[in-house]
Amino acid sequence: MPETVSLVLEEVSEEALKERITLRKVKASVDMYDQLLQAGTAVSIETTHNLLDLICLYCDREPVEGGGPQTEDTEPGEGAKKRKIRFQQSLVSPKCTWEENNNAERLFNVLPERDTRCYSALIRGMAKHGAYEKAFSMYTGLLNERLKADIHIFNALIISAPNVREKYTERWELINELLTHMKEQEVRPNLLTFNNVLQALKRCGTVAKSKSLQTLYEMKALGIAPSLTTYSYILEIFSRTAGVVQTTSNMLPEIMSELSGKSFTCQGPNDGAFFINTMKMCLESIDLEQGYKIQSLLECGENWRLLGASFHQGIYYGTFFRLLCEREHIDVVLKWYKKLIPTHFYPNSQGLGKLLQALDAGNRLDLLPQIWQDIRTLHHEDKSHLVEELLSLMTRDKHSPEVQESFAACALDVKGVFEIVAHGPPLEWSPSSLKNITSLLLRANKTQQAWEVLQLFKSKNRIPPNQLLDDFLSACHSSGSAERALDLVRLSAAFDLPATAELAKRTLAEFQLTEEQRAILSDLVSVTEFSD
Repeated sequence: MPETVSLVLEEVSEEALKERITLRKVKASVDMYDQLLQAGTAVSIETTHNLLDLICLYCDREPVEGGGPQTEDTEPGEGAKKRKIRFQQSLVSPKCTWEENNNAERLFNVLPERDTRCYSALIRGMAKHGAYEKAFSMYTGLLNERLKADIHIFNALIISAPNVREKYTERWELINELLTHMKEQEVRPNLLTFNNVLQALKRCGTVAKSKSLQTLYEMKALGIAPSLTTYSYILEIFSRTAGVVQTTSNMLPEIMSELSGKSFTCQGPNDGAFFINTMKMCLESIDLEQGYKIQSLLECGENWRLLGASFHQGIYYGTFFRLLCEREHIDVVLKWYKKLIPTHFYPNSQGLGKLLQALDAGNRLDLLPQIWQDIRTLHHEDKSHLVEELLSLMTRDKHSPEVQESFAACALDVKGVFEIVAHGPPLEWSPSSLKNITSLLLRANKTQQAWEVLQLFKSKNRIPPNQLLDDFLSACHSSGSAERALDLVRLSAAFDLPATAELAKRTLAEFQLTEEQRAILSDLVSVTEFSD
């Protein structure tokens, strides 16, 4: 949008008005038009049409920089449940509300002659910006002037119909009435007409299913090929019952069979949503077979381009990958992992969590250190739930010495992340994270590093579990470190743990100690038992 281009023509003229319209300067265009009228200069009907289009498109306001609106003939967006803040700021304009007697209405009312195009601009603007009742009132005015509506008017009114009727049956009756008017006025419906009917039917309850199929048959009878948006709306309608969204739709296999092997061109801004919506259905119903068919369709020709922005690609591929993690063999999951990441998308922390679960189910926990490096590369090392899951899986079972060595190295790397996180505040040490890292180091015979982590229990105001202290004492016995065993008992005593006496007794029984060490331990046993 050429927002920063300066105006060249300053004189009061129709050419100057055209310049301001071209540059989408709403206020400047209105001011110039008013000056022309005051000067008694007639403005051509074509320029008047363009001015009304501009005012109505932007709701009589200046366009927001970097966030242009939908073009007039696009379908109103469904809206994503969640978008990144930067994505919202760059692509979504603030919602405008049509104001009573704005400049569009004022200019329309003073026109010496109003044709269908003038009515069309206002009706579309009113429908786009929430003045649904006024849009239908304007349509009645058009009919009273014995004018015929154009395709754009009907498309705008059809999508607005559910907003002016309460009951489902009344909504459909109004839509059907508009379709009848189209036929009477010899206005041929286009693809957007039928897609708007289907989108409106999503708000028509139990009426929707039968009428949606009727709409689809009518489309084909007129030689209008359904778009991906068409099928997406039908699937949404058939996955709803009494207003509740169901996880499965018996229409999906039938539709995928019909679309198999076909290459599509973009015919509307919501075409790419077909792939996202259908893949979400497959994930919700854990339908891997249909998921593969959707992926195959996406790979056909240049259908992948329909996904559009990288944000939407991430949603689609992330959903597909989570489905694979739920149902596919781990070797196949890893094959797709290498194929998709990072070429097609960067997984979020939930997707990586699903991968960890798949590695667990597939008995490939030996790959956890490798996945941890990917987690760091993707900057998800600050996600506590992901780190806790990783540590828990590495600690749960004992493995071969080679695997335990790699787990210990991974645990030390995780420890470093707890100490400093480059992309956000440091992670907070939990009792489980301290326990798991200590256990992993002990299993790899890294007693000194394990002791350093054990010290953190005190500084982080956490209490070590008895089993961890027993394991540490066993490691001390294996390495013959009596002094470290004594330090462990002292640490337990500092925490005032009930296990202190048992640890001291074990140390007295299992280690070769000096008389001084025995005396210290005996005192600890006496003090602990006395306090009990």
